[in-house]
Formats: sequence, structure tokens, C-alpha cells
Amino acid sequence: MHGPFTASPLDRLRSDAAAREQAGLRRTLRPRDPAHDGLLDLASNDYLGLSRDPRLIEAAVRATQEWGTGSTGSRLVTGSTLLHAELEEALAAFVEAPRALVFSSGYLANLAAVATLGRGGLVVSDTGNHASIVDACRLARARVVVTPHGDTAAVEKALRERTEEHALVVTDAVFSVDGDQAPLAELHAAAERHGALLVVDEAHALGVVGAHGRGAVHEAGLAGKPNIVRTVTLSKSLGAQGGAVLGAPEVIETLIDTGRSFIFDTGLAPSCAGAALAAVSLLEKDAELPERARARARELAGLARERGLETSDPAAAVVPVVLGAPQAALAGAALCAEHGVKVGCFRPPSVPQGRSCLRLTARANLGCDDLAVIGRALTAVAETKVTA
Repeated sequence: MHGPFTASPLDRLRSDAAAREQAGLRRTLRPRDPAHDGLLDLASNDYLGLSRDPRLIEAAVRATQEWGTGSTGSRLVTGSTLLHAELEEALAAFVEAPRALVFSSGYLANLAAVATLGRGGLVVSDTGNHASIVDACRLARARVVVTPHGDTAAVEKALRERTEEHALVVTDAVFSVDGDQAPLAELHAAAERHGALLVVDEAHALGVVGAHGRGAVHEAGLAGKPNIVRTVTLSKSLGAQGGAVLGAPEVIETLIDTGRSFIFDTGLAPSCAGAALAAVSLLEKDAELPERARARARELAGLARERGLETSDPAAAVVPVVLGAPQAALAGAALCAEHGVKVGCFRPPSVPQGRSCLRLTARANLGCDDLAVIGRALTAVAETKVTA
């Protein structure tokens, strides 16, 4: 006997996929070839060019040989090794935080920090925050106020008018698409006036912003403040994989006790912990790496601006080139590939409607010849846009 619903349960999925195709919003997996695809890479988050650094590879191999290929369990069971503890100590010391807690991804670090610390209170979130923060806000079972991008007055108003006992303000340090930096000093002052925690996602700032790449919180002179919690990823500037939360002992102990994405997830693989530890050691010794990444980003923005393309002044390594419609961004990315450059292509829901863009990510190891190739690719994008 059939009920009132006789259509295939997959029909809706096929229909939705067709609508996304029409709107230019289909995604495709494109596996990389280890032999290299011949394109200059401006799409990855390898800001310092460390993912293939022999010193990180050696550290990853050494960790694998000592600890095995996987961590074998959750951090609270068998997934914590001496290497994890060493990495946590090194990260905390590097950014001048009291303590650190390592996760298997930056996404899970954000879920733990926001969902756990914001639970049942008020969470004030910038509209430009990363999807992991958006998801964490939903999981927090809190009242969430989304404020206009960079609007500290709106944050202050939300905190001032709250009825909840506790509150949390969360922001990216450097925003993942626009590449601009949050007004951290003002946000911290607002949080302090109203007894709130400030959670700062340093994913795109660690390794690029500030002296030795210690991050935007450190650069703003806020590293020692007890009401600041930082989240980081190990998969961008540090050339490895994983994430961490850094903050006061009370914060870290709360996450260990109650953070679901910490308790119920398998620990970070030893190879990634070893590589990230080696990257932190390199940054301690080399202040020029972050400076070179920032300089290359400014040059990329200059190349786009010279060709009449809409961009912004980069705070770190992210350089957007706004083209408008999803189809325009897809066409721009294809043109760049034809001219030897692989770029990111960001469309809704990653960006607002009408703000689809190419995302160029600078690397510390880009040279003059690379910049010339990029310039030619951007020229082709600009000329096509003008004549379209």
C-alpha cells in the first residue's frame, strides 16, 4: 500500500541540483595530481609555502614512525600523545596565550569554542564570519544577534540591551573572503565593558599578521587579556592540518569537560601534529616569512586595481577580485586557468548575492615571474568583463 507521497525521495535532490546548475552554483571535486597540473597556485591557503617544506615533511615522517599513522582514538582515551602536548605548549607560547587545546580541524575548534562557551547566553556574530562560526552559533542554543560587518556600535548595542546572564562576541580576525581585519581593540573594549568573552578566529591571521606571524590579537596588544579566546587552524600558514583553541585555563578545562567536538572526535593525526610543531619553530626563527606573504598580497591587490578590477586592501594574504554574478566568477576562474593561474572561485552561500568573486591567496614564495603571469591572467579577466 502506498501513502500520499509516491515520488522518489531522490527527485527533490535532482530538482535542487538542476536549479543550482542554472544559477551557476554547482560544485565539482577536482583531485590534484602530485605531478602538478602546471598552474600557478593562488587558490590554496598555503600562505607561507610550507606544505612542501622538507623540514615539515621530515617532522611529519618522524612523528608517523614514532606514533603511527593515526592517533587511534579520541583525545580523552588514546588520542593524546606527548607530541600533542608539546604542540599545545608551543602554540600557547608562540601567541602568548595561557593554554592551548588541539583539535583535528579548525572547524571543530570553532564549534567547540562558540557552541560550548556561548551555550544558553547571547552570541553576537559578525555577518562576515566563517561558516564554521555560523554553524557553531546554531549549535550553541543561544540567542544569536548577527551584526553588520565591522559594526562595533551594533555589537555594543546588542551587549548593552541583553537580558542573558552571559554573552560572547565572535569574529574572524581576518575575514576569509574580503581579506579585511576586524576592529579587535574596539570589540575587546565593548566586550570588557559588558562582561562578555571575545572569541577571535585567527585562521587567516596566524602566520601572516603581526611580528613573526603571531596573529592579529597579538598585534593589537591583547594577547594577555583573560577574556579573549582564540581559535586557529594548522592547515593554512602552518602547512599542516588541524586546529586549536587558546585561552585561559578555565576555558580549556571547560572544553575538555564539555566540548562535544573535542570529546567525541578522534584526535589529530601525529604526522599533522609533528608538521605543525615544526612550522611554529620556523616562524619563531624567521620574521621575514609573514612579511613576504603580506607584501605579495599587496602586490596582487595592486595588479587587480591597475586593471580596473574591484578589490580591497589586504590585511593578510587574502585578495578578493569581485565580479558580481556566479557565472562571471566561474568564467573569470576559467580564464585565469587558461592563462596558467589557479584561483579560488567564491559564490553564494560563501559570499552574499551579487558579490561572487575570485579569491587570490598570496604566498611568501611567489616571485617576480609569477607576478607577471598573474598580471596577464588578470588582464584577460578585466578585458572580458569590460567587453561582456
